[in-house]
Amino acid sequence: MLAKVCSGAVLGIDAYRIQVEVDISVGMPYFALVGLPDGAVRESKERVRSSIRNSGYDYPFERITINLAPADIKKDNSGLDLPIAIGILAATGIIPTSRLDDCMVLGELSLDGEVKPIRGALPVAAACRDLGITNLLLPRRNAPEASVVEGVNVIPADNLTQVVDFLRGHADIEPVKVEITELFERERHYEVDFNDVRGQEHVKRALEVAAAGGHNVLMIGPPGSGKTMLAKRLPTVLPEMSFVEAIETTKIYSVVGMISEKTYLVATRPFRSPHHTISDAGLIGGGNVPRPGEISLAHNGVLFLDELPEFKKNVLEVLRQPLEDGNVTISRAVTSITYPARLMLVAAMNPCPCGYHGDTMKPCRCTPMQIHRYRSRISGPLMDRIDIQIEVPSVKYKELSAEHGGEPSDNIRDRVNNTRHIQADRFKKTKTNCNAQMSPRQITKYCGVDEEGHRLLENVVDKLGMSARAHSRILKVARTIADLEECENIKPHHLSEAIQYRSLDREVG
Repeated sequence: MLAKVCSGAVLGIDAYRIQVEVDISVGMPYFALVGLPDGAVRESKERVRSSIRNSGYDYPFERITINLAPADIKKDNSGLDLPIAIGILAATGIIPTSRLDDCMVLGELSLDGEVKPIRGALPVAAACRDLGITNLLLPRRNAPEASVVEGVNVIPADNLTQVVDFLRGHADIEPVKVEITELFERERHYEVDFNDVRGQEHVKRALEVAAAGGHNVLMIGPPGSGKTMLAKRLPTVLPEMSFVEAIETTKIYSVVGMISEKTYLVATRPFRSPHHTISDAGLIGGGNVPRPGEISLAHNGVLFLDELPEFKKNVLEVLRQPLEDGNVTISRAVTSITYPARLMLVAAMNPCPCGYHGDTMKPCRCTPMQIHRYRSRISGPLMDRIDIQIEVPSVKYKELSAEHGGEPSDNIRDRVNNTRHIQADRFKKTKTNCNAQMSPRQITKYCGVDEEGHRLLENVVDKLGMSARAHSRILKVARTIADLEECENIKPHHLSEAIQYRSLDREVG
């Protein structure tokens, strides 16, 4: 007898339908699994057999052939255990095949028949909706995550016996539902705030400018000056995530299995801070079947690279293309997958190997050659993608002992939101989203300066020896500063502030 069960698997951050076809015929007992299964799927044979027996059902001692269609895509999903078991039971007549017509089934089985959680429940639910499939039957732990997608009945399963009783019509299972608006509002709160930071007002201002224009930032300062603390609070002043952004980000976390039972919607801007020993595959993504890396986990949020010169050179170089394009394509012999990677890069570094060059409190022990060698670990093309370089000095005791911190994140975010609206109107007919993404033609069009501004820029470029790329970065940042003040034209004081955010260029000059 032949039975067909609809299931799904994830490729990239989207899911596709898999048709599990089970044929049981007379012959010597044999289990054949075809359709490019990988190791985890091939091992399902033993899990399925044990779970069926331990759930009280007869396992057929006949020739069992299972096809996973489409056959040209490699399957690496242990969530196919449950649909294979259901297909076998349907082919033996225990489950009526008519009950499987409008249902997608997904889940991993343990040996005693328990249905265990899988990765990628949210993309699978979205695929159900797009395919017009009404019911999605999957592990109970994945049900809240999948129920975020409207238009799909998410049916939670605890064990194989419960699933069989449901499909035979002997038991009802209440679909899981969540109040999406309430959930979204509950999850979009941060545990940190900018008013936790004492002092460093000029650095906070630089980060506000960066958030307002989508500019990448490099903070340079001695150990303990607060670089990491400041970076962790940057997501709190970025524009609040829309529901579309939240779903897109949650898909990535779902694929890598980072969705918990308590938090099944990523409603705040991600903050990722990988250690400097990370590999290029860990940062950009990789594997035989490519998985997302840290830059994709930081999608719609912040990627923080602390101790930037300590990262391997090849690891830093792989950042260049994703920062430019907003996505990363990973090609393997099996397939080629594109993951989104629209993010703000925030990096931090010491001014020298010992960390105290230019510090007024501790002397520096490094030679000029050591300092030059340390800073040259960061390539020019990567620095070319960083608009703001800001010095973060040590904090004085008077500032540390102050009773009150600075301005709260909510107030700063209001100004950032207003500035982003200005940019959205400016670039509404283009693919540009913010000032940091302006092309040379757009810089010429939107970043005009008056005569006094030209003289100021001439002094900077010629007398301080700044490069042409630094000139473009200054104009972009100045445009953002002007937008924060709701000024149509860039004024000299906007340029002066933007010039102050090129610390390394000024030192070279």
